[in-house]
Amino acid sequence: MFERFDDARQWVLSAAEQEARRRGDRRLGTDHLLLAMFHDPKELAAQTLGIDLETARTAAEALDRAALSAVGIHLGDQGLAPPVGARRRLAWTSGARAVLVLSVAEARRTKSRRISARHVLLALLTLRRPDPAGQLLEALGVDAGQARAGLLP
Repeated sequence: MFERFDDARQWVLSAAEQEARRRGDRRLGTDHLLLAMFHDPKELAAQTLGIDLETARTAAEALDRAALSAVGIHLGDQGLAPPVGARRRLAWTSGARAVLVLSVAEARRTKSRRISARHVLLALLTLRRPDPAGQLLEALGVDAGQARAGLLP
């Protein structure tokens, strides 16, 4: 499946892994794929959604803190987790794998032979709560339907 990705494969998948490691996560999830979309401010996600990487990271951290607080863990000013080392590739959650499958479907729907960052973003925009990317999109105030309409030809 990865052979059908255009240059988005290089930066999106690499940026998603960086985000997972930076947040101290041992598995790469849909939220990391969404955060990766904001790594290049000139790219489609940042331009379409009008959100920058720091805003998205802040919202993701707020969601993590709220989840920890709900189970009685209060971190105060300290960070959430130490970054995970780069010894080997991170395992993917089933949701992250499903996004890649959905991005293939989005490419077919738009009659594209290659899977681009736009197709990955279209797939991410289909996610809803309780999916981590769905929660993050909601926290960022993204209207998924409107964003999808703006991305489709």
